[in-house]
Amino acid sequence: MRYLLLLLACLSAAPAWGADPLAAGRTAFQRCANCHQVGPGARSSFGPQLNGIVGRRAGAAPDFAYSPAMKKAGFVWDEKRLAAFLRDPDAVVPGNKMRFWGLRSERQIADLLAYLRAAKG
Repeated sequence: MRYLLLLLACLSAAPAWGADPLAAGRTAFQRCANCHQVGPGARSSFGPQLNGIVGRRAGAAPDFAYSPAMKKAGFVWDEKRLAAFLRDPDAVVPGNKMRFWGLRSERQIADLLAYLRAAKG
């Protein structure tokens, strides 16, 4: 009985069977991939490369020409601010030049953040 309770406790804390947040995040990133790159060899192009975005000062990737608003944002990206930015970029950095209407799904935002955390440059 004790083992059954332990098994049930573990299963209730585990993600849904077959759930793969990195795969889901990779799928969510497809909306971003037209402008941004991640992973080995990622470069800034139409948008900045996103390797190591968590912990990076806003507007600080050396190979991208940021808007004046992003250069003056004055914060370091953390997951909470990134999630807010993914919901509504203009609310977080008014006047930024990213034209993205935002993600509405909290699940997609969480999956995308998991994918960005795992992306290595």
